[in-house]
Amino acid sequence: MSSRGGPPVFVVGSINQDYVLSVERRPDPGETLSGATLAVHPGGKGANQAVAAARLGARVAMLGRVGDDPAGAALREALAAQGVDTAAVLATPQAPSGSAFITVTPDGENAIVVVPGANRELVPGDVDAVAVALRDAAVLVAQLEVPVETVGRAVSVAAGAGTLVVLNLAPARPVPGALLARVDVLVVNEHEAGFLLGEAVDGSDAGAAARAAGELRRRGPRAVVVTLGAAGAVAADAGGAEHLPAPAARVVDTTGAGDAFVGALAARLAAGASLPGAVAYGVRAGSAAVRGAGAQSSFPAAADLEARPDPGE
Repeated sequence: MSSRGGPPVFVVGSINQDYVLSVERRPDPGETLSGATLAVHPGGKGANQAVAAARLGARVAMLGRVGDDPAGAALREALAAQGVDTAAVLATPQAPSGSAFITVTPDGENAIVVVPGANRELVPGDVDAVAVALRDAAVLVAQLEVPVETVGRAVSVAAGAGTLVVLNLAPARPVPGALLARVDVLVVNEHEAGFLLGEAVDGSDAGAAARAAGELRRRGPRAVVVTLGAAGAVAADAGGAEHLPAPAARVVDTTGAGDAFVGALAARLAAGASLPGAVAYGVRAGSAAVRGAGAQSSFPAAADLEARPDPGE
């Protein structure tokens, strides 16, 4: 792991225990399959993105909630072991730690059901309690596995202090226009982009993704990134849109690849990289992550990505 320094990345988001079932195929309705294998990993989009940034050398702090249970203690310890500052990871007795149940097929594709648990207990007052640290951060990273009101408060505090705001609109949920207007970099995949636009976006067509990114920018964010899986990502800001392709990768498990991208993007932005350079770095991090099983366990370290220079830096 690289030595850490510079202004921190502050993550506000979810923390889950992932239960990953490797299956030959998903069962049909009413069908029972046997022969699956089970693995248990730390996860949650917020925790994943925090770990991804920390593994790439960023100084990272996180605000989130876990249950006052053995899973919660283990999840907090796992974050700390990766170098994430967990002082604001709070235990709540009124709900269990969040869980995600994931099936992965031999082609590496996954399907996920999330039980939010303690993540639903993260409230705007929790943000207010860490406002000083949030204002001192270089980048705020947020997602939507915690209440939208809490995300909105974090964005408001960060934007008011000049902290760069990165919002990963995942899972896709309605958000107020006023929140989008305070976002510096909105990150969506083609499905989330389609949700916001009210029409399908072809993820196999970089031109269609660029047009969608341009339309989303008109909704308020200063820049939009549309991730395209194996095709890389499209980044659009006031200077136009650019397609950043992904290197070829043998896919083992796509779980967490999008979170690896966001964490890497935030780490590079905090270090002062341009948007295209940060997106290119994120694309390579996502491609590296699909080569391993699980989410956090598959995330690359900085040394894994240093062999190839990034365009735009």
